[in-house]
Amino acid sequence: MTELGRYLDAGAARIPADLVIEHGTLANVDTGEFYPADVAVYQQRIVAVDADVSAYVGPKTRHIDATGKTLVPGLIDGHIHVECSKLSMTRFAQLVLPHGTTSIVSGLDEYISVIGLSGLDEIFAEIKALPFKVFWGLPYKTPYTMPKSTIAYNVTGADHERYLPQETCYGVWETVREAVAVQDPDTLKALELAKRFHKPIFGCSPMARGLALNEFLMSGVHIDHESYSHEEFLEKARKGLHVVLRESSVTQFLQENIRAITEGPAGVARHTSFCTDDVTAHDVLAHGHLDHMVRLAIQAGVAPMTAIQMATLNGAEAYHIDDTVGSIAPGKDADILLVDHPGTFNVETVISKGTLVTQAGQLGVPFKSPKRSAALQGHLKHALLTPEEFTYPVNRETGTATVRTIHSEGPFVRKALDLDLPIVDSVVHPDPAQDVAAVSVIERYGINQNHAHGFISGWSIKRGAIATSAAPDDNNLVVAGIDPADMALAANTLIDCGGGQVVVVDGHVVALLKLPIGGITTDLLPEELAEKELELKAAAQQLGSTLPDPLFYLSFLPITAIPDLAITDGGNVDYTQLTYFDPILAVKS
Repeated sequence: MTELGRYLDAGAARIPADLVIEHGTLANVDTGEFYPADVAVYQQRIVAVDADVSAYVGPKTRHIDATGKTLVPGLIDGHIHVECSKLSMTRFAQLVLPHGTTSIVSGLDEYISVIGLSGLDEIFAEIKALPFKVFWGLPYKTPYTMPKSTIAYNVTGADHERYLPQETCYGVWETVREAVAVQDPDTLKALELAKRFHKPIFGCSPMARGLALNEFLMSGVHIDHESYSHEEFLEKARKGLHVVLRESSVTQFLQENIRAITEGPAGVARHTSFCTDDVTAHDVLAHGHLDHMVRLAIQAGVAPMTAIQMATLNGAEAYHIDDTVGSIAPGKDADILLVDHPGTFNVETVISKGTLVTQAGQLGVPFKSPKRSAALQGHLKHALLTPEEFTYPVNRETGTATVRTIHSEGPFVRKALDLDLPIVDSVVHPDPAQDVAAVSVIERYGINQNHAHGFISGWSIKRGAIATSAAPDDNNLVVAGIDPADMALAANTLIDCGGGQVVVVDGHVVALLKLPIGGITTDLLPEELAEKELELKAAAQQLGSTLPDPLFYLSFLPITAIPDLAITDGGNVDYTQLTYFDPILAVKS
């Protein structure tokens, strides 16, 4: 008998169900109503949702009593860089599944930057073994940086010709507006192929309004996850975009953007879904994942059913995966949550891919990381560095230099701030008194040995150094600090251990997180990683930093799409002009 034949027989109750959930209240996101219903599951799919499923019960059928509980579809994160959690796929699933997240949409782009597309075969094999789903979109191109930085593998239009026709590719991931605006040939090729194969185009257009937004929409983009205000959010919704509301660990946009729903037209919510984009283990353990977003939306005034639809069906329809996930209905995958009440939304039991993952908050399945191949081992291909390589020399022995710093006004806003820094012994020195630190980005793939220098402000760093090799979108080695010797020690520590994050103070490593998988993730348990994250944060505070999460801010410095300035291995970037700039504006006595 074929698999389809078995499911047909299971739907007709000719084969008994493996599991029935009885006496619960169904959150029917298709019709927007709550009512009593039982659910029968055979293998990985739902076969019945009825007032009585006793016809599906056999001698080996497992029963779950859902009395007093609400049955909710598994939650779907519409846009997330899993690797930014620093957890492997296995450990990330272990982290978020208890919070009800059973599916995510991701480009796995950080892995692509360090191991290439062929290396994803190992990641996909890991995912397949998990009670967890990843709907993969091929990045529109890599690297995302403009001008282009250095990574291990560049995705091109030829890759889209190969992958977009495949059923395992669900669309074009993270299409940045500026790449469309400059009519980048590889980007246009990806968009044309997406239209041909009816695959959705996932967009990224922060602060796009008016003419810029209209131009972007002509590309065929279907979904967008970057809105900085509720007015921007509403304009995108009114112009036909499915708008994804983001609440990451360091960028909390929900409170602002939810106003487009609570204060705007009634129809906006139906075309809105949720994403977290980038999360940390300690934040998820403390507050939750998508379940946290549902609760926040409800607290902001969104009706519980509407919030649940935003976390489930809406995203499933937008990403064209609603034939599989997004609601509790016959034929859909058995991704089902038992929550205490729609209004409080505490997830108590999780069924994913038909597997009982947690029951009454207790983990019921083992999560064992697979053996990693040599290709996935972190290796930073760079010789050890000297303190002198972290200085900024100029052709004047003493005096001052007017310097353009990359000034952080928040994790996703960076502006130019011009300041005068001292020149001593022909070197421009960072100045803690003016809140200016030095920064370097070092190419780690053994391709060109690039080493870019610049200055940052707004960090309150007064001594020492911090460094990370987990740094989207190119995951090169990023180092910031006051003391060149400490910066060299931080960089060399990560080169020695194959990647990670480190804090150095006065010649001593005071906190170190090793990231052995590609130099960007780890198989540490979520709780162990959370402890390391908090240790790094506390150590960074010893440097004087007052940022909410200095290592996260550091890792984001090479993302050129964050307005307005960035730094990559190629140099300091003015994204408003899509060009490099020299941070030394003038040298004077």
